Amino acid sequence: MAMGIDPQMDDLHTRMMRVTEDLRVIQRELNCAAMQAPSDPELMEALSALPETEAIQVLCKVLDQMRHFLWFYSQVMSNDPELGDKLRQSNASKSVEDGNIDTSFLDQLTRADEAVLLRHLADAKDRKPN
Repeated sequence: MAMGIDPQMDDLHTRMMRVTEDLRVIQRELNCAAMQAPSDPELMEALSALPETEAIQVLCKVLDQMRHFLWFYSQVMSNDPELGDKLRQSNASKSVEDGNIDTSFLDQLTRADEAVLLRHLADAKDRKPN
């Protein structure tokens, strides 16, 4: 561990590297399957089965949510307060306009993450530097 790095951040970095590598492996395996499937009817049928397609759809949604959150996180961490305010207003007006009370768990989780991050950053601005 590098000097001055919080152990929690070091653990987070390690997990991010592990997840990144796992995603690369998944992509390679899916790519190989996609290349083999046209010439292998049994493989094509297995890949088209409901459990396989559901798993891919769930993975796609989770990755989209994570991509959205990471973009938001990078914008907030760049200390652009106007953008954070605009994003919060946009999210609030979007859910009111949609009338979508039945939001998905992943949407709720992303909004909760964003709220916690914003609260932490707002509190950090009031603290004195070490």
